[in-house]
Amino acid sequence: MLRIAMISYHTCPLATLGGKDTGGMNVYVRDLTRQLGQMGIHVDVFTRSQDDHVPHVLHELGYGNRVVHVPAGPEHPISKEELVNYIPEFVEGVKSFACEKGIKYDIIHSHYWMSGLAAASLSDYWGGTPIVHMFHTLGEMKNRIARTEAERESEYRINGEKQVLRRADRVVVATVAELTQLRFLYKANGNMVVIPPGVDVSHFYPIPADEAKMYVGLKPEDRMVLFVGRIEPLKGVDTLIQAMSYLQLKEKNRPVHLAIIGGDPAASPEEMSAEMARLQKLCDDLAVGQTVVFLGKRDQDKLPYYYSAAQLVVMPSHYESFGMVALEAMACGTPVIASEVGGLAYLVRDGETGFTIPDQEPEELCDKISWLLNDKQLHETMSARAVEYAQDYAWEKIAKQIVEVYEGLVK
Repeated sequence: MLRIAMISYHTCPLATLGGKDTGGMNVYVRDLTRQLGQMGIHVDVFTRSQDDHVPHVLHELGYGNRVVHVPAGPEHPISKEELVNYIPEFVEGVKSFACEKGIKYDIIHSHYWMSGLAAASLSDYWGGTPIVHMFHTLGEMKNRIARTEAERESEYRINGEKQVLRRADRVVVATVAELTQLRFLYKANGNMVVIPPGVDVSHFYPIPADEAKMYVGLKPEDRMVLFVGRIEPLKGVDTLIQAMSYLQLKEKNRPVHLAIIGGDPAASPEEMSAEMARLQKLCDDLAVGQTVVFLGKRDQDKLPYYYSAAQLVVMPSHYESFGMVALEAMACGTPVIASEVGGLAYLVRDGETGFTIPDQEPEELCDKISWLLNDKQLHETMSARAVEYAQDYAWEKIAKQIVEVYEGLVK
């Protein structure tokens, strides 16, 4: 039986989605681990402990697989800048867990650049255990779309990513776009393989719209546009809010609501993130406060109801290495309108499962939303195609490809 040390240093796969550092990567690590367990592969997921009230070892992913919260630094959330300092302590914690349990891992599978640095130290200590790495997002790409100095990633991160690239035995990339970015911006060599993330089609599937709407508190005739994701500038939520202000004029007689899942809209002014405050002010300035509702974080278990209740999901990101939300929405039969950037340009089939549009074009976004809301036939066709298309990304199929990578590295 293969034994995998899965490293997700900065964020726990069990965390509630929509928080500052919780998103697609958490879902990826959690669902891949579950699927590997189903295939008889043993996985221990190592993550930094962020809460001293949470037991250090949890069996919430089934099949004997564990999530191990390793104390490293203070046991509460800290900034990514500070996190870097505690990687050595984290590595020591993983070493002692493996030693205590008498377990020898065949593969280290690391996620995000900080985990990659931890993986390198562990591999050295364990005598060269092969490393499979996934970046999920790239610092150089974030810097290309950063609008302020505060949004830029540090040189330390870029150097860290380059170090991980040199050290990993295999780098799994989500799309051809990411492969190209790594070659072009990081001068990466040939140890990369394209395997997209998967989706849990036993969890994300179409729920009849009337039942989903009732569950989320909508009336059968209500029309809802949905955004799901972290509340940060690169997600482009401001473009969507601007599009809604145009839509308000276009659809005067039949209002359309925008529901935004993510972040903490009820935080006090001191605690609220700058981006959340900026977006709420934008709603006031554009007088769309009546039609836009910030719902805050929502549990993964509730998401299929929201996807199924929505007429469409919008992903207006300036950069997205893949776009897990788009895949979940399509699996629920909900068409997606997404920016033509990164992974989204590959994932959303323009004119088939939704639309792709240029980044930061609120008027064009408004037109596409309006078209999909009012063309019942088109909506039905896209909905059916989206469900069908998402089946190709079922975790059973994707995990098999990951296991082939593992097996190719185990001598």
